[in-house]
Amino acid sequence: MSTTEPTTRVQLALNVTDVAAAADFYTALFGVGPHKRREGYANFEVADPPLKLVLIENPGAGETLNHVGVEAQAPEVVTAALARFEAAGLQTTVAEQDVCCHAVQDKVFVTAPDVPHGWWEFYAVTEDDPANPDAQSTSACAAACEEGGPCCG
Repeated sequence: MSTTEPTTRVQLALNVTDVAAAADFYTALFGVGPHKRREGYANFEVADPPLKLVLIENPGAGETLNHVGVEAQAPEVVTAALARFEAAGLQTTVAEQDVCCHAVQDKVFVTAPDVPHGWWEFYAVTEDDPANPDAQSTSACAAACEEGGPCCG
């Protein structure tokens, strides 16, 4: 077993009714508190198993799963993944310096069958606590939010 930090981890974003109660539950479940908390939002960086868990307060969403993704530790990992996706003929959308989930991210959306909302996101956080975390973005992520899509906002 490697002792180095993985270069990626699966992201699971969940719609929850009460983010405070959900954060308490997942703190107990994984033994680690939230990495970031904002009104209606919390995220966890779980080392074991390697997981980025995102909680989005969204009462009445109808679905528990908001979206799925892969968090990379560096933008270069996202760039390499994009090249791999394109070589495989996958449909991609790039969003650079996207303000989403209270962070600035470089990301690629990959169209996928049989997943909520039809895509995975593959991203790296480039700034974890931007000065204006609620800034509007013109990226694919922001457009998805405006259209009632799954992007956290």
